Amino acid sequence: MTVEILRLLIDFGFVILIWAVQLVIYPSFGYYSKSDLVKWHRSYTKRVTFIVLPLMFSQLALSIFHLLQIRNWYTIISLFLVLMLWILTFRVFVPLHFSIDNNKPVENVCKKLVTRNWTRTVLWTSLFLISLIYFLQN
Repeated sequence: MTVEILRLLIDFGFVILIWAVQLVIYPSFGYYSKSDLVKWHRSYTKRVTFIVLPLMFSQLALSIFHLLQIRNWYTIISLFLVLMLWILTFRVFVPLHFSIDNNKPVENVCKKLVTRNWTRTVLWTSLFLISLIYFLQN
C-alpha cells in the first residue's frame, strides 16, 4: 500500500468522524443536564480517544514522512493543515473538553464546541479533498 493511499484513507476517516462530531455528537451535548453531561462526557472522551489519537498520530507521521520523500504543493500544504489541526485541537478543544470533565464548564461550552468546530470541519474536509485531488492526479 502506498503512502498516498494510506493518507487518503486516514483523511477520509477524519472527514467521516469530524462531520459526525459536528452534526451529531457536539450538538447532542446541549440536551444533557449538567450532571448527566459530565457523566456521559467522561465516558465519551475515553472512548473517542481510542479512535482520534491513532488517526491524528498516523496523519501527522505520514504527512512528515511524505514531505521528507517529496516536496511539492501537496505535501507542504497538507502538513501545514495537519499542524493547524493539532494546534486547534490541543489549544482550543482539549481545554473545552476538560472544563466539562472537571464539572466546570465555561459559559455556553456546548455552543462553543459546535461553533468553533466548524474550523476543524472545514480544515479536515479540505485536507481530504486535496488528498483526493493529489491521488487522482497521480
